[in-house]
Amino acid sequence: MSINRVVLIGNLTRDPELRVLPSGKTVCHLRVACNHMRRDEEGGWQERPSFFDVSVFGPQAENVERYLSKGRPVGVDGRLDWREWETPDQHKRQAVSIVANTIQFLGRPDTPADAAAGEPDQEESIESAPSESVEANPVDEALIF
Repeated sequence: MSINRVVLIGNLTRDPELRVLPSGKTVCHLRVACNHMRRDEEGGWQERPSFFDVSVFGPQAENVERYLSKGRPVGVDGRLDWREWETPDQHKRQAVSIVANTIQFLGRPDTPADAAAGEPDQEESIESAPSESVEANPVDEALIF
C-alpha cells in the first residue's frame, strides 16, 4: 500500500493558464506559494516561500481560470506526479508537480465586479472527478480542509 496525497494552502503567484489538450480535454496550470518558518544564522525566525506547480483538469480547470487570479488564496488537495522527458539536445529532465483533485477558493473577490460576475462564495470548492488511474477512496471524502 502507498499514499500519495498533497494538501496545500497558499497564494497564486500568477494568473492561471488554461490550455486545451489534443484530446480536447482542458488543463489549467497554476503556481502556488506557501510560506514556512526557518531559523536564520543568528537564531531568529525567517519566513521563506516554497513554490509548487499545480495542474487541474476538466471543468474544474475552466472554473479556476475564470474565477482565480494572481494573489488569490487557494486550497489544493491532490497528488504528486513525477515526469521524465528528454530535451531536443538529448538531456534527460525530471519534474515533480501536483495534480489537483480539488481546488478550494479562499478569501473574497478582489472587486465588486468579480462578485457580480458570479464569483463563488468564500471558501467554496469545485471538485473534479478523479482520473481513471486513481481509485476512489472513501477516506478521501472525509478529509476536508
